[in-house]
Amino acid sequence: MRVTFLGTGSAMPTGERFQTGLLLESADGDLLVDCGSGVLHGLQRTSVGYEGIDAVLLTHHHLDHVSDLLPLLKARWLAGATEFTIAGPPGTEQLVTDLLEVHDYMQDRMDLRFREVEPGSFSLAGFDVSALEVHHSMYCLAYRFEAASAAEASGSTDAPDPTDGEAPAFVFSGDTEAFTELIEFADGAAVLAHDCSFPDAVDVDNHPTPDELGRALAAADATVGRVYLTHLYPHTDGEHEGMLASIAERYDGDVRFASDGLSLDIE
Repeated sequence: MRVTFLGTGSAMPTGERFQTGLLLESADGDLLVDCGSGVLHGLQRTSVGYEGIDAVLLTHHHLDHVSDLLPLLKARWLAGATEFTIAGPPGTEQLVTDLLEVHDYMQDRMDLRFREVEPGSFSLAGFDVSALEVHHSMYCLAYRFEAASAAEASGSTDAPDPTDGEAPAFVFSGDTEAFTELIEFADGAAVLAHDCSFPDAVDVDNHPTPDELGRALAAADATVGRVYLTHLYPHTDGEHEGMLASIAERYDGDVRFASDGLSLDIE
């Protein structure tokens, strides 16, 4: 599995980071996770491109996670890639339907298939996925991903369970406060990409500060290979060293900042 951070920013532009989006590639499919502003450009910088993805999976419906969704659909239509799957929490189909109604010339241009997902396990675009509801101002899901072919190679004949630790896993927190259940959801994962929107000096709800994330990482009964910090507001500019030091006061694991264009092979 290969993961590329297309956008590691937030609702407030930094000039250096697009809004949230990740590309997951496997031998069996290519999946876009979230589609905030700028993500379409980031996607086109990859070898997969906007025509190559098989589906998009949304964590939630805040604007900085969906604002490039309609531009993505138009680009695919113009390129002739009209079949597409859009998945996400309940209300995803209505969200897209409402967006398309604003631009009536896009009506019936695409052969769209919708999947609305809730906490639990499912398969999508070559990945076995598990979802967990997280703590945010809007209903939001964290996702744990394993490449379906990797899970099959583990030799299990049971129904896929992406939390069983048998295949390399990647976990994306979505937008959320830090809490131990989420860290334990990532137990055994090679990489956890976690929201860390603000430095400790900012008093904030619905997103974690480094101190809060460090406490959750330390308190959880879980082992994670590496943690990448993402969903970064402009408030974090120039504060990276202090933020990492704050986390390290509680948690001695490998923690780094994600950046747009960073690609990781999850092994």
